[in-house]
Amino acid sequence: MTDSMNSRPIQKVLIANRGEIAVRVMRTCTERGIETVAVYSDPDRRSPHVRLADEAYSIGPAAANQSYLVQEKILEVAQQSGADAIHPGYGFLSENAAFAEACAEAGVIFIGPPPEAIRAMGDKTAARELMEEAGVPMAPGTTNAVVDPEQGARVASDIGYPVLIKAAAGGGGKGMRVVEQEAAFQRSMEMAQSEAESAFGDGRVFIEKYIQEPRHIEFQILADHHGNTLHLFERECSIQRRHQKVIEEAPSSILTPALRNEMGEAAVAAAESCGYRNAGTVEFLVDADRNYYFMEMNTRLQVEHPVTEWVTGVDLVAEQLKVAQGEPLSFTQDDLSIHGHAIESRVYAEDPAANFMPDPGPLPRHNPPSGFGVRVDAGVEEGGEVLIHYDPMISKLTTWGLSREEAITRMERALEEYEIAGVTTTIPFCLFAMRHEAFRNGDFSTHFVDQHFDAEALFVDAPDRDRLAALAATIFVDQQAEDETPSLASASNGSVGSAWKQRRQY
Repeated sequence: MTDSMNSRPIQKVLIANRGEIAVRVMRTCTERGIETVAVYSDPDRRSPHVRLADEAYSIGPAAANQSYLVQEKILEVAQQSGADAIHPGYGFLSENAAFAEACAEAGVIFIGPPPEAIRAMGDKTAARELMEEAGVPMAPGTTNAVVDPEQGARVASDIGYPVLIKAAAGGGGKGMRVVEQEAAFQRSMEMAQSEAESAFGDGRVFIEKYIQEPRHIEFQILADHHGNTLHLFERECSIQRRHQKVIEEAPSSILTPALRNEMGEAAVAAAESCGYRNAGTVEFLVDADRNYYFMEMNTRLQVEHPVTEWVTGVDLVAEQLKVAQGEPLSFTQDDLSIHGHAIESRVYAEDPAANFMPDPGPLPRHNPPSGFGVRVDAGVEEGGEVLIHYDPMISKLTTWGLSREEAITRMERALEEYEIAGVTTTIPFCLFAMRHEAFRNGDFSTHFVDQHFDAEALFVDAPDRDRLAALAATIFVDQQAEDETPSLASASNGSVGSAWKQRRQY
C-alpha cells in the first residue's frame, strides 16, 4: 500500500548546494532529461556547478547564513525558475526538517525523506528511543537527554568508564567528549553542553558507553512510498581525522556474509521505525568482538556514496529522483550483490602535517587522474579557488577493483598521478594510509590517525620540496604571463614535471 507521496514526473530540479555534490546531481538529472537550476553565492559565480546548470541564480554574499542556508531565497528561486523539485545535496539544508516542510507548503518536491523522519533521526535521543523500540542494538546509555552533571556522573558510573558524552541535536564531532574517569566528568559534560549549544543552538547531551577501538561501518538505505525498504550493503568509514571521514571503502574487510546480513536487516528496521523514504544511511560502531551498535542515521545522501555505486552498479541520485516522483524501487534485496571493491579518498585543501588544518586558496593547477576504474567528483577546477567560506574539499577520488588489493593499488596509482598546486592537500596522507600495513591488512579502527599516522613520514622522499614548490609556482606565473610558453603538460617530461609532482604533495 502506498503512503502520501508525490506522483508526477519531475521536470526541473533546483540543486540547493554547491561544489562537487551539485555537479554530481546535475549530471544524473541531465542524463534523465531533467533541467537543472543552480544557486550561487557571490564568490561562487564562476564555479563549475554554475556553468553546468541550465539556469543559475545569485542568492547573496559568501556567508552561508546569508546565501545557501536562507530557505526563503532558495524557495524564491524555485518559484522564479519554475523548478518543481529541490535536491538539497548534503550539508546546508539537507537535514533541515523545517525546509522540507517549507518545500511541501510551496508545492515543491523535496528530494529526500519526510520532515518527520528528518526530525526524529536528527534528535539523537529520539532516535535512540526509536531504535530501542525497533530492537536495533545500541551501546549502553541514556535514551533521554541528561541536563544535570551530577545526574550524568551517576549514569556514567552505572554504565562504567570510559563513557562518551554526545550532543543530542547534532554530530560531526561537535559537542562530543570521551571521559576516562569520574574526576573529569563534570567539566567534560559542561564543555560538551556549551559546544553543543554553540554549534546547534541546543545544549542537550546524552551519555553512552564508549566503544574502544571501534570500526565505523554504515549501511546505505533506499525506501520508496510503496512499502519497500532495502539496503545496498555497507561502507567502512573508519579512517577519520577530528571525527570526520577521509577514506571510505565498500565492502568492509571485516564483515562476514552472516554479519552483513544481520546488520543490513537492523539498518532496514532502523529506517522503517521512522517511516523513512528516499536515500539514507544507518551508521554503526563495531567493536573488536564484532558486536555492533547503532550510532546515528544520516537522513540524506552521503559524501561517500560513490563507493556504493561502484560495487552495486546503482546510481543513487537516479534512485532518489525516482522515489521522489512516486516510482517504486525497480529492484529487490535479492537482486542486489557486491561486485568487486571500491575505495574513496577525499582530497581536501588541508595540511596533514598541521593536524589537517584547512589551507584554502587559488588552484593554479588541478589535473586529476583517470583511467580504468578511476572516478573523480570535483567541485573546483584549475584556475579556480578553494574558498575559505566553505568546506575545503577539492574532490572525491574513488577507485574500483575486482579485489580490495586491486582497488588499493589503483588508488595508489591515481593519487600519484593527481597534480594539484597552490594549496596543501590530503593526498600525501591518503597515500600514507594506502601503503600502511594496518590498512592493507584491514587491521585498523577509528583511531588510525592517532595510532599510526606520522607526519614526518610524508617528507622522507622530498628533501627539496620547498625549492621545488617555489620552482613550480614560478613556472606557472611565467606561463600565465607569456602565451607562447609551452604548457605544463608538454613540459612535464623534464624537471618541471618533477616540480609539480613534489608540490602537489605538500
